[in-house]
Amino acid sequence: MTRALLLVMDSVGIGGAEDADEFGDAGSDTLGHIAAACARGAGDRDGLRSGPLTMPNLTRLGLGRAAEASTGTLPPGLEAIPGPEAIWGTARETSTGKDTPSGHWEIAGVPVSFAWTYFPDTQPAFPKQLTDGLIREAELPGILGNKHASGMPIIEELGEEHIRTGKPICYTSADSVFQIAAHETHFGLSRLYQVCEVARQLCDPFNIGRVIARPFIGETPATFKRTANRRDYAVPPPEPTILDRLEADGRRVYSIGKIGDIFAHRGTGTILKAPNDMALVDRTLEAMGLASDGDFIFANYVDFDTLYGHRRDVAGYAAALEAFDRRVPEIISRLKPGDLVIVTADHGNDPTFRGTDHTREHIPIVGMRAGLPGKAVGNRPTYADIGETIAAHLGIAPGMHGESFL
Repeated sequence: MTRALLLVMDSVGIGGAEDADEFGDAGSDTLGHIAAACARGAGDRDGLRSGPLTMPNLTRLGLGRAAEASTGTLPPGLEAIPGPEAIWGTARETSTGKDTPSGHWEIAGVPVSFAWTYFPDTQPAFPKQLTDGLIREAELPGILGNKHASGMPIIEELGEEHIRTGKPICYTSADSVFQIAAHETHFGLSRLYQVCEVARQLCDPFNIGRVIARPFIGETPATFKRTANRRDYAVPPPEPTILDRLEADGRRVYSIGKIGDIFAHRGTGTILKAPNDMALVDRTLEAMGLASDGDFIFANYVDFDTLYGHRRDVAGYAAALEAFDRRVPEIISRLKPGDLVIVTADHGNDPTFRGTDHTREHIPIVGMRAGLPGKAVGNRPTYADIGETIAAHLGIAPGMHGESFL
């Protein structure tokens, strides 16, 4: 029994989901389309990056081959053959949504078999009962937004009015989510959290997956900037996840980034947060220094999704992928003999695709067991196989969904 690391590159899908057309996502391919754009120069940006997508470390662990297995096309720049230590393959989602909780819960062994409620793409988007209740119970002068929107554009649109009126900005997306943006100082961070707690209670009868606090700073649209004090208020998973099962067995869990929020702080152990993905890699390395035999490190790197996928920023997304890949050797260098590390994703968010929402895609499975031979694990029928692989590696009883691929 050794340690296990599960590292989620938020939204780095690899295309090819069999049911993508049911979600309006046929033809989406986050990694493949970014690589293709970079190969033709569409991923260049002065002072940021240029040329083909370059990810030699994850490519050696099979990222390119996983993408090829998903779509039939090997992404340009990711052509290298996986090393002998590589564990690589793909997984498809069986949950009914393509949102962050559904993806993470299924990865952790609990597919979401029920349907979330989604707010309609209308104006207003929210039921009057919900908004009236929020204004009354949170003692607000009103709300702004009340529509589908992407985070920074709606803050740029309504931020000054929010500061002037004290009305928080409420918006949603294709996910089952109620998001509230407010200024950290003019409105107050603690007050924003209190409003979100009220919203969480009001959203429960509507079966909404998450309420998200989206604090920002700045005084004008040109200077508005979201901060690292985001907080998610999620409903708990309907069954015990790998986190619950490890906690019940007396294991230590280290949750990096927003993992604690995604799982409603159930079984998430020690929570380590940071303002950006590179700092979250630092926290991952910190957790590796703390974790002992039998412990589990579960990390989410969110910038791919929030900063680049939703904003349809190909060059920024490509630069983030390359920056993360450059940190992979640091993680590998700190593995102990027999440690397992799996790098994966939770859904897609193709920055070349229409709209600004997540895309229904396969996810990559790439990684290694330190000091042990690798293997191709094929196309897994559920994300839950990842969680069951973690369970088998750490020597706890299997769950109800999925099978280990080791």
